[in-house]
Amino acid sequence: MINRYSREEISKIWDLNTKFDYYLKVELAVCDAYAKLGVISQETADEIREKAKFSVERIDEIEREVRHDVIAFLTCVNESLGDLGRYVHVGLTSSDVIDTAFALQIQDSGKIIEKDLEDTITTLKKLADKHRNTICIGRSHGIHAEVMTFGVKMCSWIDILERQKDNFTHALEQIRVGQISGPVGTYSNISPDVEKITCQNLNLKPARISTQIIARDYHAYFMQSLALIASVLEQFATEIRHLQRTEVLELEEGFGKGQKGSSAMPHKKNPVLSENLCGLARVVRANSIAALENVPLWHERDISHSSAERIIFPDSLILVDFMLNRFNSVMENIVVHEKNMLKNTDKFGGIVFSQKVLLTLVSKGLTREEAYIIVQRNALDAFQNDGDFKANLLKDSEVRKYLSESEIEQIFDKNSFLSNIDKIYSRILD
Repeated sequence: MINRYSREEISKIWDLNTKFDYYLKVELAVCDAYAKLGVISQETADEIREKAKFSVERIDEIEREVRHDVIAFLTCVNESLGDLGRYVHVGLTSSDVIDTAFALQIQDSGKIIEKDLEDTITTLKKLADKHRNTICIGRSHGIHAEVMTFGVKMCSWIDILERQKDNFTHALEQIRVGQISGPVGTYSNISPDVEKITCQNLNLKPARISTQIIARDYHAYFMQSLALIASVLEQFATEIRHLQRTEVLELEEGFGKGQKGSSAMPHKKNPVLSENLCGLARVVRANSIAALENVPLWHERDISHSSAERIIFPDSLILVDFMLNRFNSVMENIVVHEKNMLKNTDKFGGIVFSQKVLLTLVSKGLTREEAYIIVQRNALDAFQNDGDFKANLLKDSEVRKYLSESEIEQIFDKNSFLSNIDKIYSRILD
Protein backbone atom coordinates (compact mmCIF):
# COMPACT_ATOMS: atom_id res chain seq x y z
CA MET A 1 0.00 0.00 0.00
CA ILE A 2 1.04 3.62 -0.54
CA ASN A 3 2.45 5.12 2.64
CA ARG A 4 -0.07 7.91 3.18
CA TYR A 5 1.72 9.04 6.33
CA SER A 6 4.82 9.68 4.23
CA ARG A 7 2.79 11.73 1.73
CA GLU A 8 1.21 13.80 4.50
CA GLU A 9 4.57 14.34 6.18
CA ILE A 10 6.34 15.59 3.07
CA SER A 11 3.37 17.77 2.08
CA LYS A 12 3.36 19.37 5.52
CA ILE A 13 7.01 20.42 5.11
CA TRP A 14 5.93 22.65 2.22
CA ASP A 15 2.75 24.19 3.62
CA LEU A 16 2.78 27.90 4.48
CA ASN A 17 2.71 27.48 8.24
CA THR A 18 5.70 25.13 8.19
CA LYS A 19 7.59 27.35 5.75
CA PHE A 20 7.35 30.28 8.16
CA ASP A 21 8.29 27.96 11.00
CA TYR A 22 11.54 27.24 9.12
CA TYR A 23 12.02 31.00 8.71
CA LEU A 24 11.66 31.38 12.48
CA LYS A 25 14.16 28.56 13.11
CA VAL A 26 16.73 30.47 11.05
CA GLU A 27 16.09 33.77 12.83
CA LEU A 28 16.32 32.09 16.26
CA ALA A 29 19.52 30.29 15.27
CA VAL A 30 21.03 33.67 14.31
CA CYS A 31 20.03 35.09 17.73
CA ASP A 32 21.71 32.10 19.40
CA ALA A 33 24.84 32.78 17.33
CA TYR A 34 24.86 36.41 18.45
CA ALA A 35 24.51 35.20 22.05
CA LYS A 36 27.41 32.79 21.66
CA LEU A 37 29.55 35.64 20.33
CA GLY A 38 28.54 37.87 23.25
CA VAL A 39 26.69 40.44 21.12
CA ILE A 40 23.49 39.77 23.08
CA SER A 41 23.03 37.82 26.30
CA GLN A 42 21.95 34.20 26.27
CA GLU A 43 19.00 35.24 28.45
CA THR A 44 17.87 37.62 25.69
CA ALA A 45 18.18 34.89 23.06
CA ASP A 46 16.24 32.47 25.26
CA GLU A 47 13.51 35.04 25.86
CA ILE A 48 13.22 35.68 22.12
CA ARG A 49 12.91 31.93 21.50
CA GLU A 50 10.22 31.64 24.14
CA LYS A 51 8.12 34.61 22.99
CA ALA A 52 8.53 34.59 19.19
CA LYS A 53 5.24 33.67 17.51
CA PHE A 54 3.51 34.17 14.18
CA SER A 55 0.27 33.33 12.43
CA VAL A 56 -0.17 32.82 8.70
CA GLU A 57 -3.39 34.81 8.78
CA ARG A 58 -1.64 37.83 10.29
CA ILE A 59 1.30 37.50 7.87
CA ASP A 60 -1.14 37.46 4.94
CA GLU A 61 -2.87 40.55 6.31
CA ILE A 62 0.42 42.46 6.61
CA GLU A 63 1.67 41.24 3.22
CA ARG A 64 -1.39 42.64 1.48
CA GLU A 65 -0.10 46.06 2.54
CA VAL A 66 3.71 45.73 2.39
CA ARG A 67 3.85 43.36 -0.63
CA HIS A 68 6.87 41.52 0.84
CA ASP A 69 6.54 38.14 2.51
CA VAL A 70 9.68 38.27 4.67
CA ILE A 71 8.89 41.79 5.93
CA ALA A 72 5.34 40.64 6.67
CA PHE A 73 6.73 37.63 8.55
CA LEU A 74 9.17 39.75 10.57
CA THR A 75 6.51 42.36 11.37
CA CYS A 76 4.22 39.61 12.62
CA VAL A 77 6.96 38.03 14.77
CA ASN A 78 7.98 41.41 16.17
CA GLU A 79 4.42 42.00 17.32
CA SER A 80 4.94 39.08 19.70
CA LEU A 81 8.37 40.29 20.83
CA GLY A 82 7.90 44.01 21.56
CA ASP A 83 11.28 45.63 22.30
CA LEU A 84 13.05 42.28 21.81
CA GLY A 85 12.30 42.60 18.11
CA ARG A 86 15.28 44.92 17.68
CA TYR A 87 17.58 41.90 18.14
CA VAL A 88 15.98 39.91 15.32
CA HIS A 89 17.17 39.95 11.67
CA VAL A 90 20.16 42.15 12.53
CA GLY A 91 22.53 42.40 9.54
CA LEU A 92 20.54 39.90 7.48
CA THR A 93 18.84 40.25 4.14
CA SER A 94 15.66 38.40 3.17
CA SER A 95 17.46 35.78 1.10
CA ASP A 96 19.54 34.76 4.12
CA VAL A 97 16.34 33.61 5.74
CA ILE A 98 14.65 32.29 2.60
CA ASP A 99 17.55 30.26 1.20
CA THR A 100 18.67 28.87 4.55
CA ALA A 101 15.11 27.87 5.44
CA PHE A 102 14.75 26.42 1.92
CA ALA A 103 17.79 24.24 2.58
CA LEU A 104 16.15 22.93 5.76
CA GLN A 105 12.94 22.09 3.88
CA ILE A 106 14.93 20.23 1.23
CA GLN A 107 16.93 18.28 3.85
CA ASP A 108 13.84 17.18 5.76
CA SER A 109 12.07 16.18 2.53
CA GLY A 110 15.20 14.39 1.32
CA LYS A 111 15.29 12.15 4.38
CA ILE A 112 11.81 10.90 3.47
CA ILE A 113 12.86 10.24 -0.13
CA GLU A 114 15.94 8.31 1.06
CA LYS A 115 13.71 6.09 3.22
CA ASP A 116 11.37 5.54 0.25
CA LEU A 117 14.33 4.46 -1.87
CA GLU A 118 15.56 2.04 0.79
CA ASP A 119 12.09 0.47 1.13
CA THR A 120 11.70 0.09 -2.63
CA ILE A 121 15.15 -1.47 -3.06
CA THR A 122 14.32 -3.94 -0.26
CA THR A 123 11.14 -4.97 -2.10
CA LEU A 124 13.06 -5.52 -5.34
CA LYS A 125 15.69 -7.58 -3.50
CA LYS A 126 12.97 -9.88 -2.16
CA LEU A 127 11.65 -10.39 -5.68
CA ALA A 128 15.15 -10.99 -7.03
CA ASP A 129 15.80 -13.56 -4.34
CA LYS A 130 12.49 -15.32 -4.97
CA HIS A 131 12.87 -15.41 -8.75
CA ARG A 132 16.59 -16.12 -9.10
CA ASN A 133 15.83 -19.15 -11.30
CA THR A 134 12.46 -18.12 -12.75
CA ILE A 135 13.12 -18.55 -16.46
CA CYS A 136 11.87 -15.84 -18.81
CA ILE A 137 12.77 -14.44 -22.17
CA GLY A 138 15.10 -11.48 -22.60
CA ARG A 139 14.18 -9.06 -25.35
CA SER A 140 16.03 -6.57 -27.51
CA HIS A 141 14.16 -4.14 -29.77
CA GLY A 142 11.03 -5.69 -28.20
CA ILE A 143 11.88 -8.99 -29.94
CA HIS A 144 12.75 -12.28 -28.24
CA ALA A 145 16.51 -12.49 -27.77
CA GLU A 146 17.72 -15.20 -25.35
CA VAL A 147 16.71 -16.90 -22.12
CA MET A 148 17.34 -15.15 -18.79
CA THR A 149 15.58 -15.11 -15.42
CA PHE A 150 13.09 -12.69 -13.95
CA GLY A 151 15.42 -12.41 -10.96
CA VAL A 152 18.19 -11.08 -13.18
CA LYS A 153 15.77 -8.45 -14.50
CA MET A 154 15.13 -7.45 -10.87
CA CYS A 155 18.89 -7.32 -10.24
CA SER A 156 19.19 -4.81 -13.06
CA TRP A 157 16.47 -2.66 -11.49
CA ILE A 158 18.17 -2.87 -8.09
CA ASP A 159 21.47 -1.75 -9.60
CA ILE A 160 19.80 1.21 -11.30
CA LEU A 161 17.84 2.28 -8.23
CA GLU A 162 20.82 1.91 -5.88
CA ARG A 163 22.79 4.14 -8.22
CA GLN A 164 20.02 6.73 -8.16
CA LYS A 165 19.94 6.53 -4.36
CA ASP A 166 23.68 7.27 -4.31
CA ASN A 167 23.16 10.17 -6.75
CA PHE A 168 20.32 11.55 -4.67
CA THR A 169 22.24 11.26 -1.39
CA HIS A 170 25.16 13.10 -2.96
CA ALA A 171 22.90 15.85 -4.33
CA LEU A 172 21.18 16.14 -0.95
CA GLU A 173 24.54 16.57 0.77
CA GLN A 174 25.66 19.11 -1.84
CA ILE A 175 22.61 21.26 -1.17
CA ARG A 176 22.98 21.08 2.63
CA VAL A 177 24.15 24.68 2.49
CA GLY A 178 23.03 27.82 4.28
CA GLN A 179 24.03 31.46 4.18
CA ILE A 180 23.92 34.41 6.57
CA SER A 181 25.96 36.94 4.62
CA GLY A 182 23.82 40.05 4.10
CA PRO A 183 23.26 42.09 0.92
CA VAL A 184 25.28 40.77 -2.06
CA GLY A 185 27.00 38.35 0.29
CA THR A 186 29.75 40.64 1.59
CA TYR A 187 29.00 40.37 5.35
CA SER A 188 28.82 44.18 5.40
CA ASN A 189 26.78 44.30 8.61
CA ILE A 190 27.27 40.83 10.01
CA SER A 191 30.25 38.67 10.93
CA PRO A 192 30.99 35.45 9.02
CA ASP A 193 31.22 33.91 12.49
CA VAL A 194 27.47 34.39 12.87
CA GLU A 195 26.93 32.42 9.66
CA LYS A 196 29.27 29.67 10.82
CA ILE A 197 27.57 29.22 14.19
CA THR A 198 24.05 29.56 12.73
CA CYS A 199 24.67 26.90 10.10
CA GLN A 200 26.27 24.62 12.67
CA ASN A 201 23.17 24.98 14.87
CA LEU A 202 20.95 24.11 11.90
CA ASN A 203 23.13 21.18 10.73
CA LEU A 204 24.00 23.00 7.51
CA LYS A 205 27.31 23.94 5.91
CA PRO A 206 28.04 27.62 5.27
CA ALA A 207 28.18 28.37 1.56
CA ARG A 208 31.77 28.92 0.44
CA ILE A 209 30.51 32.12 -1.13
CA SER A 210 27.04 33.55 -1.64
CA THR A 211 25.88 36.56 -3.63
CA GLN A 212 22.82 37.40 -1.51
CA ILE A 213 21.48 34.05 -2.67
CA ILE A 214 22.89 30.55 -2.77
CA ALA A 215 23.91 29.78 -6.37
CA ARG A 216 21.15 27.95 -8.20
CA ASP A 217 23.35 25.28 -9.77
CA TYR A 218 23.05 23.54 -6.37
CA HIS A 219 19.30 23.43 -6.78
CA ALA A 220 19.40 22.43 -10.42
CA TYR A 221 21.69 19.50 -9.59
CA PHE A 222 19.33 18.38 -6.84
CA MET A 223 16.33 18.59 -9.17
CA GLN A 224 18.18 16.51 -11.78
CA SER A 225 18.59 13.77 -9.17
CA LEU A 226 14.81 13.79 -8.64
CA ALA A 227 14.24 13.71 -12.40
CA LEU A 228 16.54 10.68 -12.69
CA ILE A 229 14.61 8.83 -9.97
CA ALA A 230 11.35 9.60 -11.76
CA SER A 231 12.82 8.51 -15.10
CA VAL A 232 14.05 5.13 -13.90
CA LEU A 233 10.67 4.52 -12.24
CA GLU A 234 9.14 5.22 -15.64
CA GLN A 235 11.60 2.74 -17.16
CA PHE A 236 10.42 0.03 -14.74
CA ALA A 237 6.76 0.97 -15.16
CA THR A 238 7.07 0.81 -18.95
CA GLU A 239 8.47 -2.72 -18.67
CA ILE A 240 5.53 -3.77 -16.49
CA ARG A 241 3.12 -2.30 -19.04
CA HIS A 242 4.74 -4.24 -21.88
CA LEU A 243 4.80 -7.48 -19.92
CA GLN A 244 1.12 -7.13 -18.98
CA ARG A 245 -0.01 -6.96 -22.60
CA THR A 246 -2.52 -9.72 -23.36
CA GLU A 247 -0.29 -11.47 -25.89
CA VAL A 248 2.64 -11.46 -23.42
CA LEU A 249 1.03 -11.72 -19.95
CA GLU A 250 4.17 -12.39 -17.96
CA LEU A 251 3.41 -9.80 -15.26
CA GLU A 252 0.25 -8.21 -13.94
CA GLU A 253 -0.37 -5.45 -11.47
CA GLY A 254 -2.30 -6.76 -8.47
CA PHE A 255 -6.03 -6.48 -9.09
CA GLY A 256 -8.11 -5.82 -5.98
CA LYS A 257 -11.39 -7.45 -5.07
CA GLY A 258 -14.15 -5.31 -6.54
CA GLN A 259 -11.75 -3.44 -8.82
CA LYS A 260 -12.97 -2.74 -12.36
CA GLY A 261 -10.77 -2.15 -15.40
CA SER A 262 -13.18 -0.63 -17.90
CA SER A 263 -16.62 0.97 -17.93
CA ALA A 264 -17.42 -0.90 -21.16
CA MET A 265 -15.38 -4.14 -21.14
CA PRO A 266 -15.70 -6.28 -17.99
CA HIS A 267 -12.74 -8.49 -18.94
CA LYS A 268 -10.20 -5.65 -18.71
CA LYS A 269 -7.36 -5.55 -16.18
CA ASN A 270 -5.18 -2.59 -17.10
CA PRO A 271 -1.72 -1.53 -15.81
CA VAL A 272 -3.14 1.79 -14.64
CA LEU A 273 -0.71 2.33 -11.76
CA SER A 274 2.29 1.92 -14.03
CA GLU A 275 0.72 4.21 -16.62
CA ASN A 276 0.19 6.76 -13.86
CA LEU A 277 3.88 6.58 -12.94
CA CYS A 278 4.89 7.20 -16.55
CA GLY A 279 2.75 10.33 -16.69
CA LEU A 280 4.07 11.73 -13.41
CA ALA A 281 7.68 11.20 -14.51
CA ARG A 282 7.07 13.70 -17.31
CA VAL A 283 6.07 16.35 -14.75
CA VAL A 284 9.19 15.82 -12.62
CA ARG A 285 11.45 15.97 -15.69
CA ALA A 286 9.75 19.15 -16.88
CA ASN A 287 10.27 20.71 -13.45
CA SER A 288 13.98 19.88 -13.64
CA ILE A 289 14.19 21.96 -16.83
CA ALA A 290 12.75 24.93 -14.94
CA ALA A 291 15.45 24.43 -12.28
CA LEU A 292 18.14 24.56 -14.98
CA GLU A 293 16.62 27.77 -16.32
CA ASN A 294 16.83 29.25 -12.81
CA VAL A 295 20.64 29.07 -12.88
CA PRO A 296 21.35 32.20 -15.00
CA LEU A 297 20.18 35.16 -12.88
CA TRP A 298 20.95 38.85 -13.31
CA HIS A 299 24.17 40.00 -11.65
CA GLU A 300 24.41 38.92 -8.00
CA ARG A 301 20.74 37.98 -7.80
CA ASP A 302 17.22 38.54 -8.98
CA ILE A 303 14.04 36.76 -7.92
CA SER A 304 12.96 35.19 -11.21
CA HIS A 305 13.90 31.80 -9.73
CA SER A 306 11.72 32.28 -6.65
CA SER A 307 8.29 32.01 -8.25
CA ALA A 308 9.24 28.82 -10.10
CA GLU A 309 10.85 27.22 -7.04
CA ARG A 310 7.71 27.70 -4.98
CA ILE A 311 6.05 25.28 -7.40
CA ILE A 312 8.71 22.92 -8.70
CA PHE A 313 10.37 21.95 -5.42
CA PRO A 314 7.32 20.98 -3.35
CA ASP A 315 5.65 19.45 -6.41
CA SER A 316 8.67 17.36 -7.41
CA LEU A 317 9.52 16.19 -3.90
CA ILE A 318 5.91 15.28 -3.13
CA LEU A 319 5.57 13.57 -6.54
CA VAL A 320 8.76 11.52 -6.18
CA ASP A 321 7.70 10.45 -2.69
CA PHE A 322 4.32 9.44 -4.12
CA MET A 323 5.89 7.67 -7.11
CA LEU A 324 8.30 5.64 -4.98
CA ASN A 325 5.52 4.57 -2.65
CA ARG A 326 3.25 3.70 -5.55
CA PHE A 327 5.95 1.73 -7.38
CA ASN A 328 6.88 -0.09 -4.17
CA SER A 329 3.22 -1.05 -3.71
CA VAL A 330 3.02 -2.26 -7.32
CA MET A 331 6.06 -4.49 -6.83
CA GLU A 332 4.85 -5.81 -3.47
CA ASN A 333 1.64 -6.95 -5.18
CA ILE A 334 2.97 -7.85 -8.63
CA VAL A 335 1.63 -11.10 -10.13
CA VAL A 336 4.38 -13.11 -11.82
CA HIS A 337 3.04 -15.58 -14.41
CA GLU A 338 5.90 -18.06 -14.38
CA LYS A 339 4.14 -20.52 -16.71
CA ASN A 340 3.65 -17.83 -19.35
CA MET A 341 7.26 -16.76 -18.98
CA LEU A 342 8.36 -20.32 -19.64
CA LYS A 343 5.86 -20.75 -22.49
CA ASN A 344 7.13 -17.61 -24.22
CA THR A 345 10.69 -18.96 -24.28
CA ASP A 346 9.42 -21.93 -26.31
CA LYS A 347 7.68 -19.92 -29.03
CA PHE A 348 8.25 -21.20 -32.57
CA GLY A 349 10.06 -24.24 -31.24
CA GLY A 350 12.71 -22.30 -29.34
CA ILE A 351 14.08 -19.97 -32.02
CA VAL A 352 15.86 -18.10 -29.21
CA PHE A 353 18.36 -20.97 -29.13
CA SER A 354 19.66 -19.90 -32.55
CA GLN A 355 23.01 -18.63 -31.24
CA LYS A 356 23.64 -21.88 -29.40
CA VAL A 357 23.03 -23.79 -32.65
CA LEU A 358 25.24 -21.36 -34.58
CA LEU A 359 28.17 -21.71 -32.18
CA THR A 360 27.84 -25.49 -32.03
CA LEU A 361 27.96 -25.75 -35.83
CA VAL A 362 31.03 -23.49 -35.92
CA SER A 363 32.69 -25.77 -33.35
CA LYS A 364 32.06 -28.65 -35.79
CA GLY A 365 34.17 -26.96 -38.48
CA LEU A 366 31.76 -24.73 -40.42
CA THR A 367 32.63 -21.11 -41.01
CA ARG A 368 30.48 -18.63 -39.14
CA GLU A 369 28.95 -17.44 -42.42
CA GLU A 370 28.02 -21.00 -43.46
CA ALA A 371 26.53 -21.81 -40.07
CA TYR A 372 24.62 -18.51 -39.95
CA ILE A 373 22.89 -19.20 -43.29
CA ILE A 374 21.80 -22.67 -42.16
CA VAL A 375 20.50 -21.52 -38.77
CA GLN A 376 18.77 -18.42 -40.07
CA ARG A 377 17.01 -20.42 -42.78
CA ASN A 378 15.51 -22.79 -40.22
CA ALA A 379 14.70 -20.08 -37.69
CA LEU A 380 12.94 -17.79 -40.16
CA ASP A 381 10.92 -20.69 -41.56
CA ALA A 382 9.65 -21.42 -38.03
CA PHE A 383 8.96 -17.75 -37.34
CA GLN A 384 7.19 -16.97 -40.59
CA ASN A 385 5.15 -20.18 -40.80
CA ASP A 386 4.27 -20.62 -37.13
CA GLY A 387 6.54 -23.65 -37.18
CA ASP A 388 9.03 -25.40 -34.90
CA PHE A 389 12.69 -24.42 -35.02
CA LYS A 390 13.96 -27.53 -33.26
CA ALA A 391 11.87 -29.80 -35.49
CA ASN A 392 13.25 -28.00 -38.54
CA LEU A 393 16.81 -28.67 -37.38
CA LEU A 394 16.10 -32.34 -36.70
CA LYS A 395 14.90 -32.87 -40.26
CA ASP A 396 17.47 -30.63 -41.99
CA SER A 397 19.94 -32.94 -43.73
CA GLU A 398 22.67 -30.32 -43.77
CA VAL A 399 22.39 -29.84 -40.01
CA ARG A 400 22.26 -33.58 -39.33
CA LYS A 401 25.60 -34.02 -41.11
CA TYR A 402 27.15 -32.27 -38.09
CA LEU A 403 24.73 -32.71 -35.19
CA SER A 404 23.09 -35.82 -33.80
CA GLU A 405 19.59 -35.81 -32.30
CA SER A 406 20.99 -35.93 -28.76
CA GLU A 407 23.33 -33.01 -29.51
CA ILE A 408 20.40 -30.94 -30.79
CA GLU A 409 18.35 -31.82 -27.71
CA GLN A 410 21.25 -30.78 -25.49
CA ILE A 411 21.48 -27.39 -27.23
CA PHE A 412 17.86 -26.69 -26.25
CA ASP A 413 18.50 -27.06 -22.52
CA LYS A 414 17.38 -23.77 -20.96
CA ASN A 415 19.63 -24.22 -17.95
CA SER A 416 22.65 -23.79 -20.20
CA PHE A 417 21.80 -20.06 -20.32
CA LEU A 418 21.89 -19.78 -16.54
CA SER A 419 25.40 -20.98 -15.74
CA ASN A 420 26.61 -17.50 -14.76
CA ILE A 421 23.48 -16.25 -12.98
CA ASP A 422 25.09 -16.70 -9.56
CA LYS A 423 28.03 -14.53 -10.59
CA ILE A 424 25.61 -11.73 -11.52
CA TYR A 425 23.85 -12.15 -8.19
CA SER A 426 27.14 -12.01 -6.31
CA ARG A 427 27.60 -8.46 -7.60
CA ILE A 428 24.12 -7.30 -6.62
CA LEU A 429 22.82 -9.29 -3.66
CA ASP A 430 25.13 -11.86 -2.13
